[in-house]
Amino acid sequence: MRDYAFRIVNVFAETPLAGNPLCVFEDARGLVGATMQALALQFNLSETTFVLPGTDATAEVRIFTPTFEMPFAGHPTLGTAHVVRAATGAGDALRLRMKAGVIPVSAAGDVWTLQANAPRHRSVDAGRGELAAMLGLAERDLAPAADAPPLWVDTGSEQLVIPLASADAVRRASPRADLLLAHGSNGQRAMAYVWAFDPDREGGAGAGRPVLARFFFPKHGAVAEDPGTGSACANLGGWLLATNAALPQRLDIAQGEAVGRPCRLGLDVGTDRRILVSGRVVELGRGSVRLP
Repeated sequence: MRDYAFRIVNVFAETPLAGNPLCVFEDARGLVGATMQALALQFNLSETTFVLPGTDATAEVRIFTPTFEMPFAGHPTLGTAHVVRAATGAGDALRLRMKAGVIPVSAAGDVWTLQANAPRHRSVDAGRGELAAMLGLAERDLAPAADAPPLWVDTGSEQLVIPLASADAVRRASPRADLLLAHGSNGQRAMAYVWAFDPDREGGAGAGRPVLARFFFPKHGAVAEDPGTGSACANLGGWLLATNAALPQRLDIAQGEAVGRPCRLGLDVGTDRRILVSGRVVELGRGSVRLP
């Protein structure tokens, strides 16, 4: 029998019991993929990560949801970097090898920043009426297509990015699971990331232009909502590049208010076209599991 140490952290958290929770196994040597998957189901968080020795990076990281392995995800990258630094003394600049490639990560205190992969994008097959119905909204609630088209964007995990006309429309979104599967699927997963600028919310000093966002996906025949989605934040950066937005851009993204887990994400897209996603990580607890 062997003990495997883990830590529970909250990512994009401004307070200890906010943000998006993550379980990180500090040293996963000896665990096979099937056991990692079973442990992710055991903890039943949106993601659980497993740290392995790196050859061309500070560490290798595998990311599992309760049902499948992911090539990249934002909050697991930032949360895992926080644990690797604490457990190994690796310092404030790390490189984590994911299935999607090596992701540079750096810290200023407990605020971590990742540099996303260069984005790819493609158009959406569904029409505006179909997307609106999928979201439980009227077509007028979508942002004007000429200025802000919905796009599939991939900086490591492809997602459907849909700009809406107002923060109020973001709050009113109530997707249908059947239509999400019909119009929001890339053939492997179904999801929708909706966002809008939020002029009624003041960002902190230097935080950037306020945005309200939500991320939906089907689960067991219903629609679930992620509190803080770093990969979608990176894909929003890819959307800005794909739509030739003026650069640089700095956004202060609020997510998770609808599910009682407020998250704050920072997005910077520079004139060099680099996409940076940042957020605070708070360690909540630690323990171990004993396995043969």
